[in-house]
Amino acid sequence: MSGVRRLSRFLDPYVLALLGTVLLAAALPARGTAAEAVDAATTGFIALLFFLYGTRLSAREALDGLRHWRLHLTILATTFALFPLFGLAARGLVPWLLTEELHHGLLFLCVVPSTVQSSIAFTALARGNVAAAIAAGSFSSLAGVLLTPLLAAALIGSSGGFSADTLLGVGGQLLLPFLAGQALRRWTAGFTGRHRRALSLVDRGSILLVVYAAFSAGVNAGVWGEISWPRLVALFGVEAALLAAMLLLTCWGGRRLGFGRNDRVPLVFAGANKSLAAGLPMAGVIFPGGQAALAVLPLMLYHQLQLIVCAVLARRWSQGPSGDAADRVAPQGPAPA
Repeated sequence: MSGVRRLSRFLDPYVLALLGTVLLAAALPARGTAAEAVDAATTGFIALLFFLYGTRLSAREALDGLRHWRLHLTILATTFALFPLFGLAARGLVPWLLTEELHHGLLFLCVVPSTVQSSIAFTALARGNVAAAIAAGSFSSLAGVLLTPLLAAALIGSSGGFSADTLLGVGGQLLLPFLAGQALRRWTAGFTGRHRRALSLVDRGSILLVVYAAFSAGVNAGVWGEISWPRLVALFGVEAALLAAMLLLTCWGGRRLGFGRNDRVPLVFAGANKSLAAGLPMAGVIFPGGQAALAVLPLMLYHQLQLIVCAVLARRWSQGPSGDAADRVAPQGPAPA
């Protein structure tokens, strides 16, 4: 029984719900009129999701964090520059280790913004600079609305089904609702704050719908016949190496740039993590038809991997000294504590 409890600490229940949705799509994919209804509902819920993102992003919190501009610029550079470079380097693994489609999904993973909730939670557990983690997540989410579609179009290009119409669709479904949420925030922030728990169900339900629509389209298009178990194992190995590289580089870079221990903690967690909540809806808009299923698979796998590894790191660092004084007693190594 203790083993089950220990395992449950590392398994994200929401990821289990996502996996259940994938299995549902495999067994009962939406077809015909049902598929059209699911696609229409997905479009509406994605727009609602990004409207809610806009209402929740506090401009004051972001401005309050500007005094940590070096830290935030470092996290943004890690998220939208260093990650994509690793994604481009992985092109050498095609076709002997990864398929072209899985590499497209890996590239998409590399341009998704950093996560907000889990990086804040891990930073708090590790006794790091929580305010910086909040601001970093806000900056990354804001930048991702613009940069993720543009970088995906630039790196994946026409081979991923991109066109001018795709970018216009991204603007209509993601950017405009987000900006509307920001514009109306003074009137809607109170409502969303009071009903945060209920609206979180909208968030999670919307993402589950996106996953069901994407994987249904993938089943209908027969894309899963192209992916073998050895390819999936190879993808897991590549993503494990990517996560390890990003954790080590953000830790080493934080030391080299002179950040204190408290600031290195959010740099590691925000710099190495990717947002499932932001990435899945974006993939549903950016990638056409069955391509979305393979595009979100690397992100779903990386998300669960980062939760397990970062939970272990955060617990380990929470047991060490906190504060900048820890720099004088902490052992040199890959951990920032």
